[in-house]
Amino acid sequence: MNSGNCCLITGATGGLGAALARRFWDSGFDLCLVGRDAELLADVVRGMPARTGQKIYTHLCDLAIPHRTSELVAGVRATVSRLAVLINNAAIHGPIGPLWENDVTAWQQAIQVNLLAPMALCHAFIPWMRKTGGGTIINLSGGGATGPRANFSAYGTAKAALVRASETVAEEVRPYGINVNCIAPGGMPTALLGEILEQGAGVAGAAEFAAAGRVFAGGGSSMARVTDLALFLASDAGNGITGKLISAQWDNWEEWPEHLQELVGSDLYTLRRITGRDRGVTWGDK
Repeated sequence: MNSGNCCLITGATGGLGAALARRFWDSGFDLCLVGRDAELLADVVRGMPARTGQKIYTHLCDLAIPHRTSELVAGVRATVSRLAVLINNAAIHGPIGPLWENDVTAWQQAIQVNLLAPMALCHAFIPWMRKTGGGTIINLSGGGATGPRANFSAYGTAKAALVRASETVAEEVRPYGINVNCIAPGGMPTALLGEILEQGAGVAGAAEFAAAGRVFAGGGSSMARVTDLALFLASDAGNGITGKLISAQWDNWEEWPEHLQELVGSDLYTLRRITGRDRGVTWGDK
């Protein structure tokens, strides 16, 4: 049994997942890396420099299959003695295109991977974190969570729900030393974004296709900025920041600890309804 702090990362074989793994490994964490492909997981592990006293555990799991989540939990519990950080990074777009043209089964699968699986892992690991001194939960969001995203109804719905679920759970676990936040990473040249180029403007929409093209042409967000934010939230510096949706690229999160009392209990950096008074409209509100 490992006595150190461990970070579990789902979707660890993707571009961001592998970058998160390397960042936390370099910072001294043991790792539980979760993916669907054994060879790709092995590639990620081979890319890590050897470090005395640190361990990497790999877990094969397809989060689209509900019962596999419980198998993953059992495997992790049998491997490490404490889970300090849970990063729900795995994601799929699901069907792309207008809702009425989407395959319903594929639509539901996107909800499973992007929403239900992360919440199942939170459900399973929060009691363990409570017993072992707290922890950090980070859910990767963005991609339509804060506004409508035509032709990505499954993905956008799941991510918006993930943010509100994270805000709610954050309030529930606040007394137990567990912080729960969402990160909006911004557009990065990953395989997930590449699907938009593969689908083409006719399916994904001209705006989405053009935006993805700009990212792959070098205009994307900094992956290092995302991994820095994740590590910040898992560190003492980020302790107490919870229930927030944080843009890795556009929010000045490094200075948030200086304003912790303003953040706590406020609706800053959360999902909310925009009312008439928020936009200077006089006819909409009583």
